[in-house]
Amino acid sequence: MIRIFGSQGALTTKGGRTLPAFEIRSAPRAFAVLALIVFDLAIGAPGATAQVPIPTIPPPVPVVVDGKTTAYLVLDLTSVICAPQPACQATLPAAAALLTKARNATVPVIYSETPTPGSTILAEVAPRPTEPKVTGRADKFYGTALDDILKSKGIKTLIIAGTAANGAVLYTAFGANVRGYTVVVATDGISAAPFPMLLTQYQLLNQPGFANPENTPLAENKVTLSRSDLITFR
Repeated sequence: MIRIFGSQGALTTKGGRTLPAFEIRSAPRAFAVLALIVFDLAIGAPGATAQVPIPTIPPPVPVVVDGKTTAYLVLDLTSVICAPQPACQATLPAAAALLTKARNATVPVIYSETPTPGSTILAEVAPRPTEPKVTGRADKFYGTALDDILKSKGIKTLIIAGTAANGAVLYTAFGANVRGYTVVVATDGISAAPFPMLLTQYQLLNQPGFANPENTPLAENKVTLSRSDLITFR
């Protein structure tokens, strides 16, 4: 439980709002409320307007990856996560085209799904019997054998497609960077609503400790934004 209050039992922000003392029993909600208070304080006097520029995302770049040390991760393209979302369904052709290129180059393909009962991987990108699958939440490294599978195959670079962009894609990419992998995200193979998509692409290129803000192709131990038709396996 977290109590939020001012010195006189209430908090008055520079934006002119008076907030009575109150309690929040959920830490995530408390942090959200505190963030709103900080934002209001940052605005200044009543009527002032905060101008925050929208970041520009560098365009996808061509990459040529070594098929012997690269794996393709297909994240949560399932009946539960992807099928109900038109934006996700629209990415399936790109994810499937990349799947064909990866298999033709004998690049290992690894799938993920969530632990939701009844979940199945969609037919457009269905796995072969020999292709492994991990089950987990947003970060597909956490609590799974994904890292062990990749290390056993000598993998150094990961190609990622899947959904949600601001879920499995973002957190798995960061988990990969933490473990020393170089990551390429196929932007036409990921999906989310417009703002989360913008936020995800910005964050992928500006991860704390692993930033690649200019989207330099194949920056080591960082994320590169590419596209299914710009990714070549050699």
